[in-house]
Amino acid sequence: MDAPIYLDNNATTRVDPVVVEAMLPFFTEHFGNASSIHAFGSEVGKALKKARSQVQELLGAEHDSEIIFTSCGTESDSTAILSALKAQPDCNTVITTTVEHPAVLNQCEWLEKDGYIVHKLRVDKKGRVDLDEYKSLLHERVAVVSVMWANNETGTLFPVLEMAELAAAKGIMFHTDAVQAVGKIPIDLKSGKIDMLSLSGHKLHAPKGIGVLYLRRGCRFRPLLRGGHQERGRRAGTENSASIVGLGKACELATQHMEEENTRVKGLRDKLEAGILSQVSHCFATGDTHYRLPNTSNIAFEYIEGEAILLLMNKLGIAGSSGSACTSGSLEPSHVMRAMGIPYTAAHGTIRFSLSRFNTEDEIDRVIAGVPPIVAQLRKLSPYWSDSGDSAGKSGPAVKPEGAFAPTYA
Repeated sequence: MDAPIYLDNNATTRVDPVVVEAMLPFFTEHFGNASSIHAFGSEVGKALKKARSQVQELLGAEHDSEIIFTSCGTESDSTAILSALKAQPDCNTVITTTVEHPAVLNQCEWLEKDGYIVHKLRVDKKGRVDLDEYKSLLHERVAVVSVMWANNETGTLFPVLEMAELAAAKGIMFHTDAVQAVGKIPIDLKSGKIDMLSLSGHKLHAPKGIGVLYLRRGCRFRPLLRGGHQERGRRAGTENSASIVGLGKACELATQHMEEENTRVKGLRDKLEAGILSQVSHCFATGDTHYRLPNTSNIAFEYIEGEAILLLMNKLGIAGSSGSACTSGSLEPSHVMRAMGIPYTAAHGTIRFSLSRFNTEDEIDRVIAGVPPIVAQLRKLSPYWSDSGDSAGKSGPAVKPEGAFAPTYA
């Protein structure tokens, strides 16, 4: 039996064996508390300092003290947004987008319940924001702008460097959720105006349970967690030493593999996408295909359900993800697809393929061979599809497919 193929790296990644090897001594040998003054503690302290500099290098940060270790990307996002509001009590407004990760959107929903104003920038059919709309919203009552660097579903990149410049010109803090971008595209924070950036270790071949908040020196800040003096008093709690060391090593490896990510991995993504689109009718790549992450392809297969595609892919040993996952039990596609105005006949059938440096060309060939028959099988069962769909009797969309099944969205 063929080995399984993992193409869900935007959800989480395999921990690199080199990272595991670097972590292991910190469970059994170098187990001291970094705050202790004895040798057990100082050894760990040195390792944490090294990891901090490894993260600093990947991000292009000017100072290693700008790196704050957290538990995950979500904690980093919440810390950044809440800190900006607490540090500026006279500012009551947040600007974000309609396609952010729930880590930001759900936080903003809670803020609205507390009386804060949240502006959500709309996106076009390719998932791009309107910079003119953005400029019109920048005013003295805005505490922070929080915009993702790359969308987790489509891979579309946002012009965060330009947006940060515009915010800085108005004296407004700028935060970016870069969880999907870090390790995949070059980043040089010292040359831009981004004040805060979130990343998560498990998206770049480090373990789960470790993240970072980059905080530009001089940026006003209020901690989310208060207690001990760790992280220069900015994030209390004994350091997760083994995972921090693992994240540092993963960042070092990401720096080394950056060119491969943007050449070989990108080439495999392009081959996968072209191979599927050339064989399957009535499907298309979503998002901005000219300005996106090198590892991500989100394909909308019209007239079928994404979950059914995933289940049949899983039977073939292929792991992907669906942007239309009905986690709430509703029939609604993902908020990202709805924000882009993708028709419901396509939005329900979106599949995200997200690659890593561990994927091979042989795996991609197997996926290209396996997916088209799955789509054909499911379309035979679809109320939207007809085996005699057009006037020539060829299979295709049913006549007036919207009449075959018309869901009501909440």
